[in-house]
Amino acid sequence: MKNVAFLFSGLMLASAALAAEPQAQVKPDLAKGQAISAQVCSACHTADGTRGSPTNPILQGQHPDYLVKQLTEFKAGKRSNAIMNGMAATLSEEDAKNVAAFYASKKPVNGFSKDKTLVTLGEKIYRGGIADRQIPACAGCHSPTGAGIPAQYPRLGGQHGDYVEAQLNNFRSGARSNSAQMVAVAAKMNDHEIKAVSDYIAGLR
Repeated sequence: MKNVAFLFSGLMLASAALAAEPQAQVKPDLAKGQAISAQVCSACHTADGTRGSPTNPILQGQHPDYLVKQLTEFKAGKRSNAIMNGMAATLSEEDAKNVAAFYASKKPVNGFSKDKTLVTLGEKIYRGGIADRQIPACAGCHSPTGAGIPAQYPRLGGQHGDYVEAQLNNFRSGARSNSAQMVAVAAKMNDHEIKAVSDYIAGLR
């Protein structure tokens, strides 16, 4: 009986040790991600997430963790968009990681501003914020070049100005509420300021 008890105790300790070991992360499959992009996403985001319609975000070069977060929140209804809610609902967690990794693997293409009269104001807001209304500089979270911070803040440099403007307006109105920080920032900005910083971001590199 002592031998049985000893053996059982040893098995329990071994099982506990295995459970305590961190699970190896499965590396995303870029080929599967590309297939999902072609089948599900390309109509709106192009085959590789590059510069498609200005009403849709550029996904090329975006941080994969950020893309997974957005897809997860679309699927859960935490972020609302009639098209994306339906598209994300079809994706598994593995699918989301694969397609996010595929877009992240692509080198982003530089964009450009459209209205030169807005550049000065846009740059001022992006780099210095608006002190009298306690609006922080965008560069503080999204970096001076717009590269963002992986897993925390998205890449903005070169993003479509029209898309950035729409998202800031959505944050301000409450139509988009999946970032309390951005809701608070956009709430203090007027239309002209939003348009200026959005256009500046489009040419940021």
